[in-house]
Amino acid sequence: MGHSHSHGDTDDSLLSRAELRSRNAVRRRAVVLLSWILAPLAVLTLVAMAFMWPGGGNETPAAGNPYAAAPGASIETGVVQRTATQDCPGSAAGMPASSCFIAYTSVDGGAEVPVVVSPDIIQARGVNAGDKITFLNLSELPGMTGNQNPGTQYVFMDFVRTMPMGLLAALYAVVVIAVARWRGLRAIVGLGGAFAVLAWFILPALAQGQPPLLVALVGSSAIMFGVLYFAHGFSARTSTALLGTLFGLAVTAGMAYWAVDAAALTGTSDHNSYQLLSLTQGMSLSGMILCGLVISGLGVLNDVTITQSSAVWELYELAPHTSTRELFTSAMRIGRDHIASTVYTIAFAYAGSALPVLLMVSLYDQPLMNALTSAELAEEVVRILVGSIGLVLAVPVTTAVAVAVVKSTGRKAAMDKSAGDETAVDKAATTSEPVDMPVG
Repeated sequence: MGHSHSHGDTDDSLLSRAELRSRNAVRRRAVVLLSWILAPLAVLTLVAMAFMWPGGGNETPAAGNPYAAAPGASIETGVVQRTATQDCPGSAAGMPASSCFIAYTSVDGGAEVPVVVSPDIIQARGVNAGDKITFLNLSELPGMTGNQNPGTQYVFMDFVRTMPMGLLAALYAVVVIAVARWRGLRAIVGLGGAFAVLAWFILPALAQGQPPLLVALVGSSAIMFGVLYFAHGFSARTSTALLGTLFGLAVTAGMAYWAVDAAALTGTSDHNSYQLLSLTQGMSLSGMILCGLVISGLGVLNDVTITQSSAVWELYELAPHTSTRELFTSAMRIGRDHIASTVYTIAFAYAGSALPVLLMVSLYDQPLMNALTSAELAEEVVRILVGSIGLVLAVPVTTAVAVAVVKSTGRKAAMDKSAGDETAVDKAATTSEPVDMPVG
């Protein structure tokens, strides 16, 4: 009895080790298979990135700091001590006094100065005691000394948001790391790398007049290679998701290239358009929109492909004898649910970012179709549609690639396992010693 119990424990142990070896073999073979496809794409991305890297004889145009003060004026930071609504200082004699909101502000604990706050700030949020603000100090300008026009000596500029935004960033990092742990930390570091590519390659290349479509494709591909492998590790799942992401990226770029021209998206409706044209040489505003359409869908596209690739692998490992058709069908049921929820995510994310424009357009007395196709909203609508098309088409492609990889490598692993079982049977038939047989 005791021998039988010990033999059963040995069978369970051998079965567990055999399954583990089989699964590791599947993953290794899948990584090798996908590397033959992804490695040339990675090399091509790096070569194109090096070829288009900003610099050389065509330097990026430089502009002055838009928040710099004029000669004789200065920008200072202080804390509001008290506020009051009173007659505006320096009102002309004999004229009705107008009312101004004054924030008495101290710089480094010094004397209070009366900072005039504009009415739009008061209506939007207001200024309260304890707020840290920046203001324009005009008291040293010629003609501003004395009591000639004291009401315009100190003018409110902006709030100092370093502390609350820093706290939010720290809380975000803590929450992500606490829940996702090491992978969450890697994702945050990868996000920093993605913004580095955006700041050091994509934006300067656009400013120098490089082809926007190539800049978007090369920069986005570099971001996806780095972010996915750094956050999720080198595995068959990640490589499958990356391949699906690159496919969706190509579809999005193609659709965006057509849509920008067909929908006549000029980029001139934004208030920064003419300033961009004056600061850059040869940059196309419509090209900037094209690049933005490609980049804006990267995060959601990555999310969908990673989830879909993982779903295929988990389904296969739970039921390795499932047929290719059944495995694809089961994974697509998950994909369809993800598509439905993600399409809503894209639409509401863009609607939230464009809420002021939506509100302004809704106040106009015009038909709904005219509003949606107006210059103010057309870019957002096209961004939603283009991003959603690339996202939806990436799901079946990612699923098909994942199923093909996992089934092809899984068959070879199953054949190796079957050959091992047959060897064990032959050994049991030719020896009197008991042989542990893996079950199943």
